[in-house]
Amino acid sequence: MVGNIIENNMVTIAGKVVSDLEFSHEVYGEGFYRMYLEVPRLSNTYDLIPVTISERLLKDKIQKGNCIELEGQFRSYNSYSSEGNKLILTVFAREFRLLDSVESVKNPNQVFLNGFICKKPVYRMTPFGREITDILLAVNRPYNKSDYIPCISWGRNARYSESLNVGDNLKIWGRVQSRTYQKTLETGEVITKVAYEVSISKMKKCKNEDKFATSGVQGE
Repeated sequence: MVGNIIENNMVTIAGKVVSDLEFSHEVYGEGFYRMYLEVPRLSNTYDLIPVTISERLLKDKIQKGNCIELEGQFRSYNSYSSEGNKLILTVFAREFRLLDSVESVKNPNQVFLNGFICKKPVYRMTPFGREITDILLAVNRPYNKSDYIPCISWGRNARYSESLNVGDNLKIWGRVQSRTYQKTLETGEVITKVAYEVSISKMKKCKNEDKFATSGVQGE
């Protein structure tokens, strides 16, 4: 992995830029932009992953239609509006490179997280009979900040993670995925929304290595 990446939160994704870059926010005079990356799955479908990138990295190098590979972190922050508090998830880019094609990348979607369970895992069955356990993982980062990442384990991992407890230290490997779902409003209107999470392929319970993250969700 590229240097200067926090070792408890590492993401590598490759795909095609499918949106124009839009200004997101500014921190200490540094501007950050948002875009969406279409990342291929093995099933010939795609995950549409939101990416946040600093103007320092851009320098007019990324445009809609470009194929890129980037390394960074999966981050969360709170967005406050009249509709209430919403958890926003994004891949925060640290470095990137332009590609001729995404096919040149063997594994275009990889994530590793080392964090702490901050909500009792919830075991459930999908309408198609698949076993799933929802896990909310708090991943520490510097300056007393934390990222809160929704994760999903499947099958045998789902049965195992159902027994985990708040505060358990967990290492997970998997991929960042986007998932559409339907939500019914109070008016009866049904709208389609998108959720982002980590689909776990491998997991390991560890002895608690660091202090459990208890601070609020933080952004850049």
